[in-house]
Amino acid sequence: MEKTDECCSTQLIDGDGGFNVTGIENFMKEVKLAECGLSYAVVSIMGPQSSGKSTLLNHLFHTNFREMDAFKGRSQTTKGIWMARCVGIEPCTLVMDLEGTDGRERGEDDTAFEKQSALFALAVSDIVLINMWCHDIGREQAANKPLLKTVFQVMMRLFSPRKTTLLFVIRDKTRTPLENLEPVLREDIQKIWDTVPKPEAHKETPLSEFFNVEVVALNSYEEKEELFLEQVANLRQRFFHSIAPGGLAGDRRAVVPASGFSFSAQQIWKVIKENKDLDLPAHKVMVATVRCEEIANEKYASFTANEEWCQLDEAVQSHAVPGFGKKLSSMLGTCLTEYEAEVTFFDEGVRLAKRKQLEEKLLQLTLPAYQYMLGHIRSETLETFKKEFDIALNEGKGFAMAARGCTESSMAQFDERCADAVIDQANWDSSKTRDKLTRDIDGHIAVVRASKLAELTTLYETKLNDALFGPVESLLDGASDDTWPAIRKLLWRETEAAVSSLSAALSGFEMEEETKDNMLSKLKDYARGVVETKAKEEAGRVLIRMKDRFSTLFSRDSDSMPRLWTGKEDIRAITKTARSSSLKLLSVMAAIRLEEETDNIGNTLALALIESKSGGAANKSITSSDPLASSSWDEVPASKTLITPVQCKSLWRQFTTETEYTVTQAIAAQEASKRNNNWLPPPWAIAAMVILGFNEFMTLLRNPLYLGVIFVAYLLLKALWVQLDISGEFRNGALPGLLSLSTKFLPTVMNLLKKLAEEGQGQTNGEPQRNPILAAKSSRSDMSSTGSSEVTSENGDESTSPSFDRKVK
Repeated sequence: MEKTDECCSTQLIDGDGGFNVTGIENFMKEVKLAECGLSYAVVSIMGPQSSGKSTLLNHLFHTNFREMDAFKGRSQTTKGIWMARCVGIEPCTLVMDLEGTDGRERGEDDTAFEKQSALFALAVSDIVLINMWCHDIGREQAANKPLLKTVFQVMMRLFSPRKTTLLFVIRDKTRTPLENLEPVLREDIQKIWDTVPKPEAHKETPLSEFFNVEVVALNSYEEKEELFLEQVANLRQRFFHSIAPGGLAGDRRAVVPASGFSFSAQQIWKVIKENKDLDLPAHKVMVATVRCEEIANEKYASFTANEEWCQLDEAVQSHAVPGFGKKLSSMLGTCLTEYEAEVTFFDEGVRLAKRKQLEEKLLQLTLPAYQYMLGHIRSETLETFKKEFDIALNEGKGFAMAARGCTESSMAQFDERCADAVIDQANWDSSKTRDKLTRDIDGHIAVVRASKLAELTTLYETKLNDALFGPVESLLDGASDDTWPAIRKLLWRETEAAVSSLSAALSGFEMEEETKDNMLSKLKDYARGVVETKAKEEAGRVLIRMKDRFSTLFSRDSDSMPRLWTGKEDIRAITKTARSSSLKLLSVMAAIRLEEETDNIGNTLALALIESKSGGAANKSITSSDPLASSSWDEVPASKTLITPVQCKSLWRQFTTETEYTVTQAIAAQEASKRNNNWLPPPWAIAAMVILGFNEFMTLLRNPLYLGVIFVAYLLLKALWVQLDISGEFRNGALPGLLSLSTKFLPTVMNLLKKLAEEGQGQTNGEPQRNPILAAKSSRSDMSSTGSSEVTSENGDESTSPSFDRKVK
């Protein structure tokens, strides 16, 4: 089938009711309708005059029907019935633009043509667009309702049933969703159908046997042109393939071939023209509906362009406007008064209904401004509450009392400001905003409350930490039988003091006893946690503590003075005492004892680690099992165990290994001291020397010169003996003494000769002669004061001196 993209139109029926036979014939030839067979569709539109029917068709089907010039006022634009071919829609679709109903040009009493054209449209069309105003939905006297009622009745009487699609196009849709409007409209249509008198054959026939009812809604073309065009474009898609199964068109049972469309249309119009029973009463409601709607729209547009309203709307978006309610109420009252003055002579029911619609539209327009105002009042009130609440808390008021007082003050302030923003024409409720303010205030109070409680908890936890951490460490360091009782006493004293103080601080919050008890219980648990944490920390350093305690007790006497290993000390007893004390430290650290419960950890360790060794092999044969071969202590839960028996055994083995060297050093130092104190030869050697050296001794007695030489040699040797401190050097052993003397011998001799030379020079100069031995002692004192201090230190604490260790090696 050849198609044409140009719009072609003609007047099918003129304004006097004459059928344009020539025009329809030429039109059919121009669009080549005869070639379409049954593949064509007819669409028509009906509705009030000046309701935008032609405008809708032109945008929907790309036709060129004449449209009303809004600047010349409302008047009749389409006269009679015009027909055009839709552009760009398949199959071939013909659209008829009907003259508007209730037009003033035909007068109040001559509405036969309007009714006849409506019947004609229903008879020949597959789809009939019913153009209606959104505000007419649900109204008893709305435009098109009387006409639609008559059309239903007469169509059944004139024509065989044909299922036609009625597409109700709701114009100038408001904010009410389509899903809310459609049920009301369908209910109105059903009511009209139910009231129409029907032939006996169709008394029980439902509306769905004659019509498919569809509903769409379009926004205002003048106010929302872009949205209107978008909605029309979506609606246009529904007319493609409209006659296909499931398409928009009806069942097409009475459709005639395209070649007979002209003759069929002429015959239908002839039957309609000859029917004398189609005199529908003209009524004033239609005129009042259109005119009141126009005036209401004018007043609405005037209000939206009002400079005072624009300024108020702009200002309230950024801040609260004083006197907002009075200003807006005055502007709305002026607008409604002007409307009432212009519609005084129209039908009262229509006038009041349109006034209500205008008022609703104005209130919908001003509602966002009112909501902005409430939002500013709420936010400002909330900020005021926060400041007053902080001031009250800083002044020392109880938390609950301050929160209650500030809340009551703020809500009273909010109510007062909301009353100033009330609009007289509206019955708007500010309770939702008030509830939101209440939630915001409660939320802020909850946040501050949580913060204050957290601060109190942190404060008393810090105090407990400071009060327990150091003392517990000191008590554990001096481990004894009284360590854990002292810790329990300390914990109870500090915990009671903190709980008492926190309880007094919480009284101002007026909280539930259960919540308060939970907080106090958590504080007690925290105190126990501090002690347990410190105990675990000290348990991790138990080996170091044990070695420090052993070293202190082993290397120092009861007066805390360094021990001198002279050979009289009982090293075995000292070692046992030091190790027993270290073992006591290990037993104290082995478990947490915050409850007054006894255990056998100390006895078990003593029996297994000290007494078992003193028993030797005999005990090993008697004891069949190791009491420390376990991962838990008897009567001590795992949660309170710090060091298991197996770990104790391992720690003791490491402890004894690392302290064995200190004991060995002490024993070596004691042996060396004994040797140094017995440096003279044995008595038998002295007796042998006297007997064998008798002749030499007598020779010395007979020759005095030898005695002088021996005396001088004695003085020199004595000076060297004192200067080198030979007895002190050999106290640490022969080999270390020889090594030390070898390094000091030559400097000492040179220093002694220098002193003798100085003495000789002094005697020459008349100075008194000094004893060479005293001079040697003085020189020794000047030369080796540091060495002397080192020797004293070595003699005083041999077990811990690095030089002592080096010499023993």
